[in-house]
Amino acid sequence: MQEQLQELLSRIKPAEKSLGLMAQAHLDDLTKPQGSLGRLEEIALKYVLATGSFKPVLSRKKICCFAADHGVAAEGVSAYPAEVTPQMVYNMLGGGAAINVLTRHAGVDLDVVDMGVNHDFPDHPCLLKRKVRPGSANMATGPAMTVNDTLQAVFYGAGIAVDAHKAGYHLLGTGEMGIANTTPATALYSVLLDLPVESITGRGTGIDDARLEHKKEVIRRSLEINASRCSTPLGALASLGGYEIAAIAGFILGAASCRLPVVADGFISSAGAVAALKLCPDAGDYLFFSHLSNEQGHRTVMEKLGARPILDLDLRLGEGTGAALAMQIIEAAVKVYNEMATFSSAGVSEKSDE
Repeated sequence: MQEQLQELLSRIKPAEKSLGLMAQAHLDDLTKPQGSLGRLEEIALKYVLATGSFKPVLSRKKICCFAADHGVAAEGVSAYPAEVTPQMVYNMLGGGAAINVLTRHAGVDLDVVDMGVNHDFPDHPCLLKRKVRPGSANMATGPAMTVNDTLQAVFYGAGIAVDAHKAGYHLLGTGEMGIANTTPATALYSVLLDLPVESITGRGTGIDDARLEHKKEVIRRSLEINASRCSTPLGALASLGGYEIAAIAGFILGAASCRLPVVADGFISSAGAVAALKLCPDAGDYLFFSHLSNEQGHRTVMEKLGARPILDLDLRLGEGTGAALAMQIIEAAVKVYNEMATFSSAGVSEKSDE
């Protein structure tokens, strides 16, 4: 399976930088003062380079919400019981969750992916069954997943992205559902980005002060118990992650291997993104961070990565909600790039040098 991972990583090439000067010249020729559309121009340029097309297409969009349970929930780190994970999956399949509302609003297709929920779901047209195990083990007592199971989750995620590319999608987004998953995400950030647990551990679903201190202690214990296994990105992902986080990492890598831009949601999805970037830095050329989560630590993570999320709305729900909103901004940026008249074509006088 390690060979299969290397083959996936070898398919990821840097974005088509040779288009940069030509695309920037086109942006500068649009009928506006240069740079006046701010980050929309930056977003459009990144999309052009990622797709490798001077006139890129962006019409079909999809978000995949990856779901899994976590053994560390037994440590009492969440305000909600683990039973909420399958309950929320059913809510999504019934169309009643926030992500359903926002994907409908944005014209985005939605798939829910069972990566490791401790429940057997009936067939549903919007459900992809990719369960590796019915939940991860408790990372506070040992590794959350085996390396082989982690790789299986990565490959499932990558395969879903490749299939989406073959189906004609132009932009993908990540989402997640898994009670207690801010705990493994925080542990991963601490190891992969060398960040202190104290400053990046947040309240997740809304825990009180006492439980927050307990959560920090659980993360520190998890890091200590798994320290010898975390010397590589894959080892850290296996020891401290979860099946949905590993699948998100694979999803991003699979999209990058197809030159398909992908939007990472918030705090949890960004942990999968960091794992993907540690495995293959070139995947960053295809990755947009949708929003700055209100979850404590996300700003520190973004600063560490040198990333600028598209939105800052104090969101902390997950599910892919931030990705659905940011996709509309990306689509607007691409439409500006493709549809605005240029000075040279419209006969509009440019800025005078006098």
